[in-house]
Amino acid sequence: MIIKLIIFFLSTLVVTLNLITQRDTPTDFIKIVNDSRYPVGEYDVVTQDGYILKLFHIPGDRSRPVLLMHGVIDSADTFVLRKNTSLAIALANAGHDVWIGNNRGNKYSRRHQYLDPNTDREFWDYSFHEFGYYDLPAIIDFVLDNTGAKSLSAIGHSQGNSIFLVLGATRPEYNERIRVLVSLSPICFLNNLKNSASQILKLLPAITRFLSIIGQEEIFSEDTVSARVFRYICGSKKSYSFCAHEIFFRLAGSDSEELEADFYPAVVAHYPTGTSKKNAVHLSQVGARRTFAEFDYGFRNLDIYNSTVSPEYDLSKVTMKVALLAGLNDNISTIKDVTLLRNKLPNVVEYNVVNHKKFNHIDAVWGRNMHIYLFPSIFNILSKHG
Repeated sequence: MIIKLIIFFLSTLVVTLNLITQRDTPTDFIKIVNDSRYPVGEYDVVTQDGYILKLFHIPGDRSRPVLLMHGVIDSADTFVLRKNTSLAIALANAGHDVWIGNNRGNKYSRRHQYLDPNTDREFWDYSFHEFGYYDLPAIIDFVLDNTGAKSLSAIGHSQGNSIFLVLGATRPEYNERIRVLVSLSPICFLNNLKNSASQILKLLPAITRFLSIIGQEEIFSEDTVSARVFRYICGSKKSYSFCAHEIFFRLAGSDSEELEADFYPAVVAHYPTGTSKKNAVHLSQVGARRTFAEFDYGFRNLDIYNSTVSPEYDLSKVTMKVALLAGLNDNISTIKDVTLLRNKLPNVVEYNVVNHKKFNHIDAVWGRNMHIYLFPSIFNILSKHG
């Protein structure tokens, strides 16, 4: 199937390059939230190593702050795309003070105090390790300083949970600042990927080697030809039967009732967004080594870690309360891998398999009826532990 996809894109590339014109910029986060009749603030958060991150805020009860963190090649948009039935708006409706973060390198956080992402390769020298070690502490400290709260609740999706595990393991003092982490489709171990997700993981080393040869450090940038071709080909309802079924569903798990044709173009307009090649390499290493470990620098490990092997993250140090929510139809965050994570963490307060048989990796953020299947569980967890 991967070969078929490559052939399909190559065969249409010449035609589409001649047809693509500059399109309107997709509706951004603030416009989406304002359309739901909520005010929204935006802030620049500067990390210890100089990255400038965009943080959005939907005001509510300042004693009840909740931080939402997106997954891989995603942005804050993912939590508001469903507008009035999206997770961020549902939390705001319930009175929470809602903060939505963006990791370095995506379309909202493509800035640095000294480095230019277009000319300085050093800008892209990061993986999800830096998301957890630098980005999260800066965001959490900013939220707590602005609300006056001593701790906050957090909700992560996919890799948005990996980074909290990195945080808790490498900066354990932050465990006390998290009331509870609600982990939606959590990513930690990648030992039991299914179908196309497993194939993509195996291909990642070859793909990243090719990117190194051509000097490409950023992937899925908004302005690249490949991104524009993808959005041109897959950005309309007409492409739903191919792009949704043969790309999104094969990777994440199929659920056409939740990601329907009418809504699907809104997803493609906002997803994917940029990250570093190094982040993809780190994920491939986690899968290949079958362990959740720091970035493997090869022969440089001895200088960096004083060991020939990059160290595993010590999950026993992640003492924050964690609630795991998984799906039977998730090809990426599989039940087996979530169970492995459950057995490694010392303070899992809940482990729920979502009561919807087709619940997959993307339903948690884009599902049409998640306000029925998923949100009650989230609010219950926040009520009990947040």
